[in-house]
Amino acid sequence: MRKKQSKRFIIMAALLLLTGCMKGGGGADDQVPDEDFEAEETVTLTFWRNSGNNAENAAYDRLISSFMDKHPHIKIQMTPFPYSDYDTKLRTSVAAGDPPDMMTIDAPNLASYAAADALLPLTDNFQKNGDLDDIPKTTIEGYTYQNDIYLAPMTESSIAMFYNKKMFEAAGLPLPPSDPDKAWTWEQVLDAAVKINDPEKGVYGIDPAQGFQNAGATAYFKYPIIWQFGGDVMNPEGTSARGYLDSPETRSALIFYKELFTKYKVASFEYPVDAFPNRKLGITIDGTWTLAHLAENFPDFKLGEDYDVAPLPKGVRQAVANGSWGLGISAKTQHPVEAWQFIHYVTGYEGLKLYSSITRDIPARYSVAKEFSELNEYPKNIFVVQNQKYGRPRPITPIFPQVSEVIKELFEDVTLEKRNLDDALEDAIGKIDKAYADSKAISQ
Repeated sequence: MRKKQSKRFIIMAALLLLTGCMKGGGGADDQVPDEDFEAEETVTLTFWRNSGNNAENAAYDRLISSFMDKHPHIKIQMTPFPYSDYDTKLRTSVAAGDPPDMMTIDAPNLASYAAADALLPLTDNFQKNGDLDDIPKTTIEGYTYQNDIYLAPMTESSIAMFYNKKMFEAAGLPLPPSDPDKAWTWEQVLDAAVKINDPEKGVYGIDPAQGFQNAGATAYFKYPIIWQFGGDVMNPEGTSARGYLDSPETRSALIFYKELFTKYKVASFEYPVDAFPNRKLGITIDGTWTLAHLAENFPDFKLGEDYDVAPLPKGVRQAVANGSWGLGISAKTQHPVEAWQFIHYVTGYEGLKLYSSITRDIPARYSVAKEFSELNEYPKNIFVVQNQKYGRPRPITPIFPQVSEVIKELFEDVTLEKRNLDDALEDAIGKIDKAYADSKAISQ
């Protein structure tokens, strides 16, 4: 590695951000193995991942054992790290020039690694034997940077509209359709929230996007609102917010969101703990994980009796954020062929079916999702179909963490701080565009 590049590694390791400054490794995209390829000598591959829950950890153990049984000449050394430490450790290892052969990366962080030339492009591999037609196009887009695929997707997360069925019935409201293709409009949702809202009894109409929490979580719930109104955050290249974040469509989304709190007062800046299962909240936007959480912790609050699930509301279109953790190959690996064999197995039909049978997560592949009846039936089919048909990636840019922080602040500024929309947008655009310019300057 050149001296100039090593200096960049040190700088960015200190910042704990990869913003396109690191250059290293080489390409091996053309080294696509035959299905029956086996190394003549034992090859050891290092694999880092974020440690998950017990089911996820057990699933990976099974996958690795199964793979090594099928490929006795390839040994996988897996190292899981706590979620809170993982990205820092991975970025530091890349900066030091000593990354693992393979790693998991959260989809929104892909661009920072790809822009740094830290990953091998997998486009040729996918085109030869990656069964691209088995994966939603918009899912693949979330693992693509500058026309190359860099990560192999495994699972998806998704969010939907949860509503208190008994509150709806008491207010004489029709129930939202459970058909994933027939989402209510935001105007219909607002009408229901107004009729449910009863501040004197501590009952709120809606929590539209999980309040104001940390940047990543907050933005995950708020990006879809912008898209649903026809807006966007950045240009397709992920280099600027000008002309997108300040578009009329994005403005409409921000105004509507603000007015839920300030004009209609159906949303609150602070909700009681567990407001939805404690029957203090009529509508909330939440994720697939909430089904298990409610069943385990609130057994008296039952799906189908007390609450139901409907697709996310729409404005001019339906939209939901996609993208979860994917598997990538280091640009510095000495064994790109064997590394692809492992990733191809883990994220292919057989491996992904095994993984999903243990974790019950939503698989990224159409063929695997069809194998599980619960994913094709209400309520989980809502999450699955939304992702497959209406999913879209969050901004694909090397400065994604900064963008999410700005989006969080923007929603807070116009809603909590009641700041002038034009001023708030201009500041937000300036921060995003400056962050990208700074990242380019460091990389030169």
